[in-house]
Amino acid sequence: MCLILNFGISLKVKISTVVVGLSGGVDSSVAALLLKKAGYQVIGLFMKNWHDTKVTISDQCPWLEDSYDAMIVAEKLSIPFQTIDFSDEYKVRVVDYMFREYSKGRTPNPDIVCNRAIKFDLFLKAAQNIGADFIATGHYAKKNEIGDSNGIKQYKLIAGSDSTKDQSYFLCQLSQQQLSKVLFPIGHLKKTEVRQIAKANNLITAKKRDSQGLCFVGKVRLSEFLKQQLKPKTGDIIEIPSEHPMYSRVIPKQDLKGLADKFKYKSSDGELIGSHQGAFYYTIGQRKGLRVGGMENPLYVIDVDTDNNIVFVGKGKNHPGLYRKALLIKKCNIHWIRDEYNIIKGQSVELMARIRYRQPLVHAKLNLQDEGLYIIFNQPQSAITQGQFATWYQNDELLGSGEID
Repeated sequence: MCLILNFGISLKVKISTVVVGLSGGVDSSVAALLLKKAGYQVIGLFMKNWHDTKVTISDQCPWLEDSYDAMIVAEKLSIPFQTIDFSDEYKVRVVDYMFREYSKGRTPNPDIVCNRAIKFDLFLKAAQNIGADFIATGHYAKKNEIGDSNGIKQYKLIAGSDSTKDQSYFLCQLSQQQLSKVLFPIGHLKKTEVRQIAKANNLITAKKRDSQGLCFVGKVRLSEFLKQQLKPKTGDIIEIPSEHPMYSRVIPKQDLKGLADKFKYKSSDGELIGSHQGAFYYTIGQRKGLRVGGMENPLYVIDVDTDNNIVFVGKGKNHPGLYRKALLIKKCNIHWIRDEYNIIKGQSVELMARIRYRQPLVHAKLNLQDEGLYIIFNQPQSAITQGQFATWYQNDELLGSGEID
């Protein structure tokens, strides 16, 4: 038996079993509801990915509340429900990765890594082990099925219709195999429409606020979380003047490495203006948390040196130390959603790109060299940060991504 689904596009598909990642939020709740109404056999699965046995960072247990809400939604929809514990794997694949990156002065993106390593890997395998044909999530994203020149199915990853909620950025590391097995039932909807659907169907999550904080960890400040392994250590805050001679250097546009290189600071380049409790607690572009008073303009972190435990700052959001014209993604970290877009050495392609979630897409050129992929922006970008992910798009299709070096 076949039916026509309307998840932003018309698809003729065979009725199948779908395991929905019920998170206890409104988005996944409505995703399950829409799939049930479309005739799928739906199973709800709650992922428990964090368990703080020592209760060292929070006296709250957000996963308990979320799992309860997910169970209530499953009961309302009359679908099977169970919980699966990935906390050990989550610690190794996501939490340990976070600590490693921060200890090196880099800024990781746990949400992207969580999607790549947990939701669309372990969760997908668990769903397939119980006989599912697909998994589904409440992400604001879409996919399109196409055929390549050989007639083989390929899948496009498309930005969600709600530009204020588009989550394609967080899915930037998905593979063709993963995309082939996932459905995004709410990708064609706006957030307001999702809440209206939840309300109209009396779902307990209709008015529930979106989750905040670390992926699956809950309402915990990042600095408090990091202190579990990265212990406080007093160090210097050095202010670098905006008129420093290093900022006046002229880099030829053909010198891609020069355009992408970070400014390299030492204590003698600026003035000691305060102290901090650990350089690894800070990230480039950060304004709050420096606790240095008496400044006419706000201070921004322009670099962190975890080897020497120094935080370098500059006055004002237009400080030249915040801006770079290009970035590099090492070859081993380049990821294309579809191989047909892969470029050859020396080739330059004009696309749209972003270096953080919700940043407006900006014009850029991609150029592949021996050392990796350079992204050269038409206009210098603020707070390009090692460890974060750059993504590139053609129209509303996300073509690829990579971890910034």
